[in-house]
Amino acid sequence: MSYEAGRLTANEVRTMFDRIAPVYDVMNRVMTAGLDRRWRRLAVREVVWPGDRVLDACCGTGDLAVEAERRGGRVVGLDFSERMLERARRKSGTIEWVRGDALDLPFADGAFDAATVGFGVRNLDDLERGLRELARVLRPGGKVAVLEITRPRGLLRPFFRLWLDVLVPLAGRVLPGGKAYTYLPASVRRFPGPEDLSRLLEAGGFRQVRYRLLGGGSVALHTGVRP
Repeated sequence: MSYEAGRLTANEVRTMFDRIAPVYDVMNRVMTAGLDRRWRRLAVREVVWPGDRVLDACCGTGDLAVEAERRGGRVVGLDFSERMLERARRKSGTIEWVRGDALDLPFADGAFDAATVGFGVRNLDDLERGLRELARVLRPGGKVAVLEITRPRGLLRPFFRLWLDVLVPLAGRVLPGGKAYTYLPASVRRFPGPEDLSRLLEAGGFRQVRYRLLGGGSVALHTGVRP
């Protein structure tokens, strides 16, 4: 495994998330001072309306899917880590939880009105294919929201680097699957910035692609529409 390079195979990513599943929610709260919940709510409000059929891909422990259900969506949460899905199932018995691959979604063309991904596209073995799959399963006019960590500019940049490159890996040393928190900063460094991700979303089949920066520029929320 190449944690330090921020590049893992699909099987290695699955194994990593299986290992960190017990501490995943706690680490999310700690690393973001609880702001990740607000960011997920914002993503849902951008693309989900009551009655919508919603896919939350790379759903992890289900926080974003649960927010979509609270919004009135009829939600399917998909992830390839069974340990993460075990925890998701405890949060909602009415969401349809599916073990599957975001690069080969087990759904018909145009099956959903909206799709969300929260901090998951960075881990895809083939980002372009994953984005095309999201577009495929959306109906014409369907919307996508993608939340992802990004590198802030300006005055916050040194503080972000201290948090991501020093404090996060340090915390990971005492946790199950702690090497995942070495992988995290490396994967952020190699991942496309907001402008490049916007272009990839357009190449994947989306239009009206926009993004807004959250958390002082440390998180980007992208949205787009399937024509």
